[in-house]
Amino acid sequence: MTQSSGLDLNLLAALDVLLEEQSVQGAARRLHLSEPAMSRTLGRIRKALGDPVLVRAGRQMVPTPHALAVRAEVSAVVERARALFTPGRDTDLRTASRTFTILGHDAIAATQGATLFARAAREAPGIRLRFLSESHVDAPFLRQGTADLEIGVIDTTSPEVRVETVYEDRMLGVVRAGHPLLTGELTPERFAGEAGHLIVSRRGRQRGPIDDALAELGFARRVVGSVGTYPASLFVLRETDLIGLITSYGRSMAEPLGLVAFEIPLGLPSVRVGFAWHPRHDADPAHAWLRGCVRDLMTEGSAG
Repeated sequence: MTQSSGLDLNLLAALDVLLEEQSVQGAARRLHLSEPAMSRTLGRIRKALGDPVLVRAGRQMVPTPHALAVRAEVSAVVERARALFTPGRDTDLRTASRTFTILGHDAIAATQGATLFARAAREAPGIRLRFLSESHVDAPFLRQGTADLEIGVIDTTSPEVRVETVYEDRMLGVVRAGHPLLTGELTPERFAGEAGHLIVSRRGRQRGPIDDALAELGFARRVVGSVGTYPASLFVLRETDLIGLITSYGRSMAEPLGLVAFEIPLGLPSVRVGFAWHPRHDADPAHAWLRGCVRDLMTEGSAG
């Protein structure tokens, strides 16, 4: 192919893989090249872009700010080229070689990871899945290309992002087996004041919709603190008398730990759960397969 602004367009695919792997060794394996050949390719990319692209950070390599800024555009160009020369109807998922990054709460990987990995092994063995936990800061991860799919409660305000709601869930209380709260009638007053509460918040928030619902009734709960993920909260609840929260979908994580989920005696809003992606993936058959897998798993899980 011809050159544009000093960059051989044949290097775009290599750059895309390097930014996915963040490793010369991993990229060489993906592209069936030797490590020295991959290192030379990285050198050519660095020279063409005028940027190091990947730099050493301890024992790992991390992308530079410029590399992060162009990552989504590079990925989009490569995907459009792939779609152009490999029409979707002819795509063989069993020979596809991709890495998809899924962004979501740790509970997503805990409840769906095993089944999703197993399905990928059966239907698309060359596709690898990488789960990333939600960040404590909001950022346009889908637009930037940091993630290919976001799963969970989608609150993005980016107008171009595609969002599909799969089901509506509800919050349940959760405590250790034998907790005093499980005996007798559960009222809003008992729920609020009988024990301390543990909040799950990736941002470290100490208040949520439950506090608003209690305030309308003239009650307030005592929040002792927060943790970043639901799986972490369950291990804390198992060893204490604290009251926690779990979605009805996620109760499968709680019950094996000897925890008991219960209905909260408040009029709480439902939680809309689904997934989101950037429209550059609309025509990508492999990404469509991933969306279909996630849709099936979430539908089956919510029905169960």
